[in-house]
Amino acid sequence: MHKTTLMFKHEFLVTIRRVGFIIMTLIVPALALLGIGILALTSNVAEPSMPGLTSIGVVDEVGIFDGQTAQGFVRLVPFASKEEATAALARSQIEEYIVIPADHISSGTVQRYTLEKELSTSPVKVAMIKSFLTWNLLEGDVPPEIITLVVSPLNLEATRITETGEPAAEQNSIGNVVIPAVFALLLSLALMLGSMSLINGLGEEKESRLIEVLFSSVSVRQLLIAKVLALGIAGLLQVLVWLISMPLLLNLASSVLGGALGDIQIPSGFLVLGVVYFVLGYLLFAVLSIGIGAISPNAREGSQLSMIYTMASFIPLWFASLLVAFPNSPIWVVLSVLPITSPVQVMLRLGVSDIPVWQILVSIGALVASIIAGLFVSTKLFRMQMLMYGKRPSLAEIARSLKNA
Repeated sequence: MHKTTLMFKHEFLVTIRRVGFIIMTLIVPALALLGIGILALTSNVAEPSMPGLTSIGVVDEVGIFDGQTAQGFVRLVPFASKEEATAALARSQIEEYIVIPADHISSGTVQRYTLEKELSTSPVKVAMIKSFLTWNLLEGDVPPEIITLVVSPLNLEATRITETGEPAAEQNSIGNVVIPAVFALLLSLALMLGSMSLINGLGEEKESRLIEVLFSSVSVRQLLIAKVLALGIAGLLQVLVWLISMPLLLNLASSVLGGALGDIQIPSGFLVLGVVYFVLGYLLFAVLSIGIGAISPNAREGSQLSMIYTMASFIPLWFASLLVAFPNSPIWVVLSVLPITSPVQVMLRLGVSDIPVWQILVSIGALVASIIAGLFVSTKLFRMQMLMYGKRPSLAEIARSLKNA
């Protein structure tokens, strides 16, 4: 136990002193502070510019669209024919023009002509043209306030309630996704960098034959337990720095933006689950990295092999937009239970929807079981392969090592 403690202290100090670990720990709050400072500076210096008046030609073949030619910052200029509008467009008197054909009432068709190369008409211009047509069609027959209600975008307010009908403490908001999404991204990066750091360290010890000196003093189990615990505690230290700085940075950013971030809420249980999944994810990737480091002849090949599971941790981030659109899809439950993807997936789901308790318990149980099994397998591989040099063993040789260890 004394040797394990000494090895743990050594590995922990080596880990937290690495330049990559220090940069990863401090760069997040540092970049956030830099961004807030730039935002505060630009908001005090720059003044919002008013959009210029845009002129759009109108050829009305129906003969009833002659009112409401001022639509926000757009001025609609009438022309008697398409030829006149084309000539005005060529002289840059207008930016584009629309033609309302004689059968518009029955067909609903409006033709738009522009010199610009576009894939589609912008939604803003579509809304402006729709507003112009609606006002002219209803004016005189429908009260103005009703027309305004018709052409205005729907103002839909959604409120989440409890089973008793009372408003829930946690309301649905896009702002609630910010903290879990940022944390999930940082977790993926930290897992990747931590794995690469551990594999590089094992590779250097193997190439320099330092591992032979260590094995003369400590057992394989003592060495591995020390390395895994050191990486896990270092990860916990890292996540605590982020979690402590996150509310402070959000408050500072909200004050700079005039309270625009005031609706961001930290999901219930996020802090506790964030620490749990961060540490368990770190430990899982640590035992996987130990196994990869044991069978790799050098650090370079070990880093290449580790990309198989480190990149898998980014899968939830690749499909984050689908998670927001379809939060209750069964695929998210599968990714929440798989040990490789569960730390990142659960963090993302916390900001989008509620996660049943059984799924969290199964997810944590799967992580713990994977860590124990991975440590058992990695210990065998480490004992049989760590002192072998020259080339990476084949799958058959790895199977024999596991059987004979």
